[in-house]
Amino acid sequence: MAADTIFALSSGRLPAGVAVVRVSGPAAGDALQSLTGVIPLPRQARYGALRRASSGEILDRGLQLFFPGPASATGENVAELHLHGGRAVVAAVFSALAAMPGLRPAEPGEFTRRAHGNGKLDLSEVEGLADLIAAESEAQRRQALAQAGGTLSRRVDTWREALLWSLAVTETSLDFADEGDVEERLNDDVGQALAPVVADMEAALRDSQRGERVRDGLVVAIAGPPNVGKSSLLNRLAGRDVAIVSPVAGTTRDVLEVHLELAGQSVTVLDTAGLREATDVVEIEGVRRALARAEEAHLVLWLSDTAERPPQALGHALLVRTKMDLGGVAPSGWIPLSTARTEGLEELLRVVGGLLDELVGGEPALITRERQRRALDLALGYLRAVVENEGISGELRAEELRLAARALDRIVGRIDVEDVLDRVFSTFCIGK
Repeated sequence: MAADTIFALSSGRLPAGVAVVRVSGPAAGDALQSLTGVIPLPRQARYGALRRASSGEILDRGLQLFFPGPASATGENVAELHLHGGRAVVAAVFSALAAMPGLRPAEPGEFTRRAHGNGKLDLSEVEGLADLIAAESEAQRRQALAQAGGTLSRRVDTWREALLWSLAVTETSLDFADEGDVEERLNDDVGQALAPVVADMEAALRDSQRGERVRDGLVVAIAGPPNVGKSSLLNRLAGRDVAIVSPVAGTTRDVLEVHLELAGQSVTVLDTAGLREATDVVEIEGVRRALARAEEAHLVLWLSDTAERPPQALGHALLVRTKMDLGGVAPSGWIPLSTARTEGLEELLRVVGGLLDELVGGEPALITRERQRRALDLALGYLRAVVENEGISGELRAEELRLAARALDRIVGRIDVEDVLDRVFSTFCIGK
């Protein structure tokens, strides 16, 4: 219930140097006074003892802060306790808080959900915060930070203002529909106002695949004939032995996945079975899976120690001539590599980094989730019906504009979002 006061550990896993316990709700100030004997001045840290109310026993000494609502992270009264980060210390403070009337432990994401409910964060900012917590790469961090900071929200507000102005103009024209050229002139005004909005929304929609790739991460497949150094390259990229390296052909039977960061991007690298005419039923299945996963990857590294060309389905692959330490020459268009001596590895990483940057590089994308993309696509459909149909009646134009504004409202969570909120907040940790 919103009337409850909730508490949780908001810092990292214990034990730690410092543990931050957050309390939010109408009784946050009372809880702080019960523990410390005083409510600090708003937004000013105070150092002192925390005591159990029933016995006066000192639980710990630490910093105490109070943020009166609505000028707080959740929009409610919020207290923060900065404690020593031992499990026993935090457990004792939790026990003291739980004994107070109206206080209970927080559910996952409940602090952020209250912030959303009190207008501190819209839905796109909440999703950005969830992505920021989950970010594993520099690109994911930048993109999530931009969205959590309201980049998409501000752009949606700009689009929505143009729609609302156009809607007002359209409804005005309906009141004067019998006065000569008023309808035609106002139609022109609306078309001129909406044309740049449609173009901007189309650009954001085109860029949405890049945003989703950054958020979900890229897939790089290492493919090639058996025993050409695929597993050795995977181990070099991972910086540890994650794949069995053997001179016996067919050692890799299934697709091995390793998550790592390459060139600032979150990447899943696939080590696949050697592609050849196999007779063993298990290896046949491994080859089939290898080819299927490689075809779906964003980037394929085709390895060969004889410059054997990839199959037609992998014709877009980056060509890598391996085992250069054993002699031979890399043909034109092939990157020479020796994993045994790490020769050529730096050049390979440079080229791979450039290709990954082409896929997801540049400024953070506005649209980063399928839900956002679908809502934007829906809004665009309604707007195109207005801009591309010169003969549309004023009544129909007004309805299309209302529907477009409603679709934009879904992006930032002004309407129809309860089911979305349940899914989003279920991904948050307790204390956030």
